[in-house]
Amino acid sequence: MASLAALMVGGGVALAPTASAVDSSACTYNPTDVTYKINGNGVNLRVGPSTGYSSQGLLYKSDGYIVRVQCYAAKNQWAYGYLIKRSISGLAKGRAGWVSSTLLTWDPRTSL
Repeated sequence: MASLAALMVGGGVALAPTASAVDSSACTYNPTDVTYKINGNGVNLRVGPSTGYSSQGLLYKSDGYIVRVQCYAAKNQWAYGYLIKRSISGLAKGRAGWVSSTLLTWDPRTSL
């Protein structure tokens, strides 16, 4: 009602944008493909590089080395990549998404 009233008297209403999926076009840094291990339990694989984006599902420590990172965004705090195997929560191999880079561990033995 307040929104309608504001519009009727010439005011404007700012609407928040919807959080739709963001691909690697949001990247600001592109390393060589590197495989990372999830170092937390219940880590969200998100559709965009922030907690404001929805989760596609969860990843766990027991998934092991599962995320092949292709790039980083938001001051390297978010990594974009894809799953190199099916997750224990059922996310399919090849599913792409964003993970907080603080929840990833790199091991040079697992990378290209």
